[in-house]
Amino acid sequence: MERVTTVFSVSLGVIVVVVLLAGLVFWYLRDITQKQHAILRNYPVVGHLRYFFEQMGEYFRQYFVLGDREEMPFNRATRGWVYRLAKDEGGTIGFGSTYNLRERGAIIFVNSPFPVLKEDQLPTPTLCIGEGYCTTPFVAGSVVNISGMSFGAISRPAVQALSRGAKQAGCWLNTGEGGLSPYHLEGGCDLVVQIGTAKYGVRNAAGELSESRLRELAGIETVRAFELKLSQGAKPGKGGLLPAEKVTEEIAHIRGIPAGKASVSPNRHPEINDVHALLDMVVRIRRITGKPVGIKAAIGGWYFMSELCEAVVLRGREFAPDFITVDGGEGGSGAAPQALADHMALSIDEALPRVVDSLIEYGLRDRVRVIASGKLVTSARIAWALSAGADFVTTARGFMFSMGCIQAMRCHTNTCPTGITTHNPKLQRGLVVVEKFERVANYCINLNHEVDMIAHACGLRHAREFRREHVRIAQGDGGSVALSMRYPYPQPRYSRVEEAFAALED
Repeated sequence: MERVTTVFSVSLGVIVVVVLLAGLVFWYLRDITQKQHAILRNYPVVGHLRYFFEQMGEYFRQYFVLGDREEMPFNRATRGWVYRLAKDEGGTIGFGSTYNLRERGAIIFVNSPFPVLKEDQLPTPTLCIGEGYCTTPFVAGSVVNISGMSFGAISRPAVQALSRGAKQAGCWLNTGEGGLSPYHLEGGCDLVVQIGTAKYGVRNAAGELSESRLRELAGIETVRAFELKLSQGAKPGKGGLLPAEKVTEEIAHIRGIPAGKASVSPNRHPEINDVHALLDMVVRIRRITGKPVGIKAAIGGWYFMSELCEAVVLRGREFAPDFITVDGGEGGSGAAPQALADHMALSIDEALPRVVDSLIEYGLRDRVRVIASGKLVTSARIAWALSAGADFVTTARGFMFSMGCIQAMRCHTNTCPTGITTHNPKLQRGLVVVEKFERVANYCINLNHEVDMIAHACGLRHAREFRREHVRIAQGDGGSVALSMRYPYPQPRYSRVEEAFAALED
């Protein structure tokens, strides 16, 4: 019996070796005769290692090569910060920081010699959006909120976790341009319904804005506001893109499009070709819904905000958007052309203070709330945004990290290993909603807490007291400059509509 077993093992080994040799010969002949790849033609078989390492290189660098502060778009130190907040492990570190205070652009807060004692600290006040200009204004409490991520771009369990987590944390959830799904409603959180250029979820059979559908959505109590999306930081001038393999029957039904075909949005709203048409659309949606209506845009220069503010001053404050979401050029997306992602639109560092300045110049700062977005995932960046003039901050990728995102950068391939951006049920299984929604809530709550902590260290009673003089920006030469010096507060150009009319007549 033992001899039979030995003979069988040897025979099996010989067969395996023969099969492997035959495979290598086939591989060799195929490589040396093909004409598409020079490397494989000159170096058959072993040349495949080059393509393997090229494909896997970003993963090897992520874990074995790059330092904690070197990786892009988010380095390991930043991701670790988010993970700890989401797990409610606190943001405490030991020995010393790896953040380079001498690096150009580093954020430095101006600490007070007399920080605010605990008994003197105040809760960060709520802010009302649309008060006096719509039937149902929105009172928002959380400084930190969830930016637009469409159902389709992200998975069902991801939307469920975000909805439940937002409810527990008391923040709002933006639906993204893919329309309102049952999973957004599931948690009972405050919702901002985004209207993209394709009008997904609010379109009629012809693809135009459906007033009846708008009224239907506005009738849902938890739908607090509507956001008219002009562009996003990751791809200004390009509409949303959802690959065909991610357009399931359910997603197609919600969006009002055919299943199994790529969902490609126009690069702008066809009926909006100037600021006056934009204001007309804002007023139209507000009239139909009775709820606050804002716009979202990446900023490429100053003329847009100047034209928009001049049009509002000319026509009246009731024509103003109730809020403006400023998306920086460093913003993320499930799928974007690299040419636009790398080189289009201003960074939030420059765009945000410029937008705020325009509103101040035209006397509209008290009328229009400002929401900042674009790679703002840590409390320090959020405190910077408040100092620059934002009323609220939204983040998408920060909340993706809170659900377990590992920055695999495969959002557009339907192969996300954490189940966040895939519709593959086997991969979605890894995202357990009852576990992840707690992390979503923890991340939001702890971020708000840390922003308050920074404020108290600056001598402020709460986070809404931040101003530009509380932040300094490192210049790379060992010195720094106050944000209020880099972007000094402008003098109001017009304080009343009557003055604007008089100036225009002159």
